Amino acid sequence: MRRWPPGEAALWERKNYEGTVVDLYAGPATALGAAASVAASPAVPVRDKAAAVLAVLAAGGCGAYDDMVATNDPRRGFRAHLGALRRGEVTSGGVKLLGIGAAGLAAGALLKDGVVDRVLAGVVVAGTAHLVNLVDVRPGRAVASVLALGTPGLLKGGAAGALAAAPVGAAAAVLEDDLKRRSMIGDTGAHALGAALGAAIVAGNGRTGLALHAAALVTAAACGDRVSRAAGAS
Repeated sequence: MRRWPPGEAALWERKNYEGTVVDLYAGPATALGAAASVAASPAVPVRDKAAAVLAVLAAGGCGAYDDMVATNDPRRGFRAHLGALRRGEVTSGGVKLLGIGAAGLAAGALLKDGVVDRVLAGVVVAGTAHLVNLVDVRPGRAVASVLALGTPGLLKGGAAGALAAAPVGAAAAVLEDDLKRRSMIGDTGAHALGAALGAAIVAGNGRTGLALHAAALVTAAACGDRVSRAAGAS
């Protein structure tokens, strides 16, 4: 992508919190890499593959939209974007909220059976995508979070372990570029890696585990929303 950037190279450049210009190529690279890893894995059943690939590409696509159009939008947090939707304005954050939520529920419906388990699975997939994006405030933090949360899943056998390997491998591949401030994963990579990680969590847990993960993710989202709104107001 650095050699042949899609469109103008300037579209893929951003200033980080230090004012350093970095590129966004790590975002689509990790999204496509994680999706390809899942699709190629012989250990993942076809239905689980479809669920994970759908979640990763949809979450990454919504993140990419936000990366491209929301560079100057000061609004932060769920309440700000939901408020805009109530007024008839579709913000990039609203697109992410609705798109990733719908993709999470669709993935959950493929990964689990029964209404309760499917809804919990959807919350986990979408919530994990949001969580990884929430911690993406400094170089390496989101990628390191994916590595820390996903590595224990590698010890599980079957589909859960193979699904965990996809985001962990993609995150490890871009860790050096991220830490050295050459590239950033942006919303594209953060949401995609989070969705892939969420799918792995769903595959490795029953109803109790899903409920605990969903509760923790909703709590984290609520806390993060308050922090985001406070930061936007300061």
